[in-house]
Amino acid sequence: MIPTLVANRTMVPPTWALWQRRLIDVMNEAGGAFVERYTRADGTLDWRADWPGMDGSDDAYESFYTFPLFYALGGDERYCELARKHWEAVTWQWTEYGQIHREFDAYYDWMHHGESSLYFYFLGLSEPYVLRDRQRAARFAGFYTGEDPEAPNYDPQLRLIRSPINGSRGPRLEMTPEDWSTHRWVLSYPAFGIPFEDIPGVPGPAADWLDDAVFARILAAMNARMARGDVPLNLLATSLVTHAYLYTGEAKYRDWVLEYLDAWKGRAADNGGLLPDNVGPSGRIGECMDGKWWGGYYGWRWPHNGTVLMEAATVAGMNAMLLTGDPGHLDLARAQLDHLWDLRRETEGELCVPLRHTDAGWGDYRPMSPALPLQLWQLSGADEDLERVCRLPNQEGWTGELGVRGMGWGVGAGWFRFVRGENPDFPENVLRAEYQEVCRALESIRADDADSKTIYIQHWISRNPVLCSALVQLTTGAPYPVYHGGLLHARVRYYDVAAERPGLPRDVAALVDAVTEGGFRVQLANLDPQREKSVVLQAGTFGEHAFDRVRQEDAEEVVDLEGRWLRVDLAPAAGVTLEFTMRRFVNVPSYDTPWRRQADAPHIQLRDPADNARNLIYEWAPDHPLRQ
Repeated sequence: MIPTLVANRTMVPPTWALWQRRLIDVMNEAGGAFVERYTRADGTLDWRADWPGMDGSDDAYESFYTFPLFYALGGDERYCELARKHWEAVTWQWTEYGQIHREFDAYYDWMHHGESSLYFYFLGLSEPYVLRDRQRAARFAGFYTGEDPEAPNYDPQLRLIRSPINGSRGPRLEMTPEDWSTHRWVLSYPAFGIPFEDIPGVPGPAADWLDDAVFARILAAMNARMARGDVPLNLLATSLVTHAYLYTGEAKYRDWVLEYLDAWKGRAADNGGLLPDNVGPSGRIGECMDGKWWGGYYGWRWPHNGTVLMEAATVAGMNAMLLTGDPGHLDLARAQLDHLWDLRRETEGELCVPLRHTDAGWGDYRPMSPALPLQLWQLSGADEDLERVCRLPNQEGWTGELGVRGMGWGVGAGWFRFVRGENPDFPENVLRAEYQEVCRALESIRADDADSKTIYIQHWISRNPVLCSALVQLTTGAPYPVYHGGLLHARVRYYDVAAERPGLPRDVAALVDAVTEGGFRVQLANLDPQREKSVVLQAGTFGEHAFDRVRQEDAEEVVDLEGRWLRVDLAPAAGVTLEFTMRRFVNVPSYDTPWRRQADAPHIQLRDPADNARNLIYEWAPDHPLRQ
């Protein structure tokens, strides 16, 4: 019994609504051009016959990862099929190459696992009752919770993941030359430098990784110092385990997320509050790094600087808050941002913070990105997180055109000012920017005359014309997910009543134009002048919130609500602005929809994990309607 609100007031469609629907319509067709140009009939990428090393599957998944998200936001029905087809095809293709085992990367790091897993997480938003996905979610989580003896990544006594390089084959405690074979030419660029300043026979600041003798010395140093023990980057695995919880509701997944995050909180406390970037196999900070708390894999010294490390702490804290409602789980990420802010200094007229720590101390001073403080604020709504955003300088430049692919420095910055009432042109600006990027991607497809058998592994990513950053920010009241493996944490999502599917109905546009700690305001517009449209609004991406009250703009009546859903019937050409208050984090988060519940899905029973890819079975009647 979902309460219903009727909107009869006719309106002229606002410009943002016309742009939004135009962008959706264009992308409804754009993905076809991408698929036709770069894939075979079976969905595999038209590429080379072999691919060595441990890298690559993440880039293939990234090339299609927006397909299920676009469908979940309201894209054409065929994206549901395309998303499924290409996930299966990439998984098969990279299994043949050797990078994937049991449908998951055999071994790699969690920056790359996180990127490719976005695709898998978005499948949960688009088709939450596919039994194969529920099976996979449980199996993949088992790789990291200590349940799977074939993938003993986790040490439950020491609460650590045994290596930065991990996956379905377990921890990679010694890397081989073949593992890095596809990236040696990239790592020779001066920007990457060398992993340590004191490698015998390898003077810095850069090195020729293509020189076999030099490479052997670098690899030996990395194996001795980096390959064993835990790193904060592994906190991104909490999204994978949270994903399994959203399917199953099993407490063991929630408990593992909290346990693993708590372990890293303890390590930071032991390091004066600053997150160390390496822990040895016995759990001691700096155990393999001559006592140094810096220098770990994707850590404070890494060429990418500490940003990815802080992303991992942020993602883990957000997952833990989703599972418990406790904002205290954000404290680890908050402390890192505050520590860097305390070290700020003015550089060439700009306030900058250090993002790297080497043997020489703190360095690589740059302006602090608003992206991570924004993630914390949008989830907690707390004044202290708002202050972490507001203290950053030059906010007048946060307009919204940056980061349309969900990866840029400015992701969420223009959105923040808009929902705070300071950037009224943001919706049209970001929609125009995204539209232009779609057009650029389509033009690059048309002009692409490269030999498909020789192109580099990242060739396809920038040519994917299905982009979701603007739609996420405008319709859900949240910034885009953290690209290296964050879940989508939003104020609201939508379901098409007539089609009983996720996303906005055809010709319906939505704009969340204000966000507060306890609610939000959304405009809904039906651009169809002949047909009524019905949409269900859900409180939170995973139904973790509950609507409290709703009021139509310019109306005095306030309607009391109870529950996570509200149906809105929009008359032809009608529009409405709704102001919601909500009780946040009062429901158990799940992939439930207004029509079906995960609790009603067949039970997943684990068999002996040594049975490899067939290690899970289902117990349900052969004619069960959910059977796939």
